[in-house]
Amino acid sequence: MTPITTRRLRAQRLIGEQFGSVADAVSWFGAVQSQDYGAAKWALGQRIAGATESEIDSAFDDGTVLRTHVLRPTWHFVHPRDIRWMLALSGPRIMNGMPGRHRQLGLDTETFSRAFDVFAAALSGGRHRTRAQLADALQQAGIAPDGQRAPHLLMAAELEGLVVSGPRHGKQFTWALMDERVPASPPLERSDAIGELARRYFISHGPAQVQDFAWWSGLSPADARAGVSAAGRVLERVTLGGVEYWHAADAERPARPGVVAHLLPNFDEYTVAYRDRSAVLDPGRPVDLTLLSFGSVLANVVVLNGRLLGAWRRVPARDGVLVEVRSFGGVTPRVRSAVGQAALRLSRFVARDVEVRWA
Repeated sequence: MTPITTRRLRAQRLIGEQFGSVADAVSWFGAVQSQDYGAAKWALGQRIAGATESEIDSAFDDGTVLRTHVLRPTWHFVHPRDIRWMLALSGPRIMNGMPGRHRQLGLDTETFSRAFDVFAAALSGGRHRTRAQLADALQQAGIAPDGQRAPHLLMAAELEGLVVSGPRHGKQFTWALMDERVPASPPLERSDAIGELARRYFISHGPAQVQDFAWWSGLSPADARAGVSAAGRVLERVTLGGVEYWHAADAERPARPGVVAHLLPNFDEYTVAYRDRSAVLDPGRPVDLTLLSFGSVLANVVVLNGRLLGAWRRVPARDGVLVEVRSFGGVTPRVRSAVGQAALRLSRFVARDVEVRWA
């Protein structure tokens, strides 16, 4: 393994010490991309000792962790004590980048204001409502929820800090009022928030470049550099292959763990959180993008010692789960055994038998 992949696997808790709870995992990362809820649960599950899918569902439903649009215009899991300052930092910037789309949808300042009042009335008193129910409330108030209008109105309400995720209703997601679901917390000065975000990112994702942090956080390059400076001695600079990286100053250099494989889900932090994703590529195993579900390394991928081995997909089976693996080549008995161990972890997580089939 290269020093970068070894250290990242350790920082992301894919090898070595694992987290003791869902809350600890989400807090460590700061934010975990979660627009694919099922995939995000498995992303967390691989990093938490003994985690099960039902445990993460329960943590989400009871508000131990929350899900909202933050950092970039996509959903993330966030810890309740972090959600307010992260929204204050990133919400206005995300909204400022969307006026063109809002004009296409016929959404103006007055419409947003009226919609926020509708959401507040529909959710007050600890009520939780699904998207369909909130769309009905908009319709009754004379605000058309057609197409992408309702989702964008809800996203804006999330970015405003008005609403946040509620407990699921069956398989449907609900929203709740932020002030009724999340304890109040003191605001952070913008410079302090940028520094804290940089600290969280580099200790959990490092070694990483400043451009990686800028991509993940949505901050400008100048703000990203300021964040590294504000984080101070918590972070340490290292040069690898002639490129400047940052990581936790107290990070131990991990020993080589032998042959280890992971079945990473869509948008796992190990792949999605970097602008430069070249570290996951194996020069000896060319990537066949046609094997990946949407032609990207952000899809379900199998990594071997932190580098791409191939693609995988989960297929429901009568008596359990079938994991179909398509490799880019170089499959040995040791590799098959390592992938089998990764499938065993998935089996424990979903509490069902898992069979691996090599396609």
